[in-house]
Amino acid sequence: MSRALPKYNKRRVVFIGGAAAVVLSGAVIAGSALAGTPDKGSTAQSARTLADPGTITCPDVKSQLPAVPASAQAEVDRNLTLLDTQIAEANKRLVDTVGQGGANFVQNAILGPLKDKRVSTIDRIAIAIGRQGTKPTGLDSLATCALNSAGSTGATGETGSTGATDTATPSATDSATQAAGGTEDTGAASAVGTISCPDVKSQLPAVPASAQAEVDRNLALLDTQIAEADKRLVDTVGQGGANFVQNAILGPLKDKRVSTIDRIAIAIGRQGTKPSGLDSLAACTLTK
Repeated sequence: MSRALPKYNKRRVVFIGGAAAVVLSGAVIAGSALAGTPDKGSTAQSARTLADPGTITCPDVKSQLPAVPASAQAEVDRNLTLLDTQIAEANKRLVDTVGQGGANFVQNAILGPLKDKRVSTIDRIAIAIGRQGTKPTGLDSLATCALNSAGSTGATGETGSTGATDTATPSATDSATQAAGGTEDTGAASAVGTISCPDVKSQLPAVPASAQAEVDRNLALLDTQIAEADKRLVDTVGQGGANFVQNAILGPLKDKRVSTIDRIAIAIGRQGTKPSGLDSLAACTLTK
């Protein structure tokens, strides 16, 4: 009996050690399972990230137009198609930039630039109609679009399509600078830089006397636009990502300048030869 005890105890020790190993293995497995299980907060965050960002809805321009002269129909149709393309591009950007920027990112980087593009395109539609008839007024009120967070397009809203490009968007840039109004905080402005734009006035031909007032008014507007962009540059320091300044400030400024410069050229052209190539002066740069 005394000789059997060591064997019995040895087997017991082995059994206990095996049980301990099983228990330990179970703990490791359970721990691994828990580590791989996302918590509710993580799941909710993923759901928010993948949620539908919504759809951009814009007022329908075509239904608000008067009778279009036959000679202007092709140009009007081309610009109506461009309006659809602009919305499609904005909707794509809405999806591509989900989670970027601050609370006002969509307004500053998507809806604002879209409005500026639409102002220019709608203005071209009105000008085309006005060449052979009465130029429609008030169409610029249709330029502002909204974000429909529910994802629907609305009953009267335009929806985007692809295929056109904005021919009014200039690609050339110039190193010349144009004077602009001051900002409220010059210290902050010097830290973030200033916006430099080509000088338009020096590039104009002789301005007819009858067009001088309108030209001067739009030249002053160009200065105001730069001053506003400089102020915005200061007010939004630290917002958005690497392309925030280009998307939310320089891009919209360029679109505004395209429209304003175009009005200057049209005013001169009413009493003389309309200058060409001025749209190359629309793009501005950030100087630090």
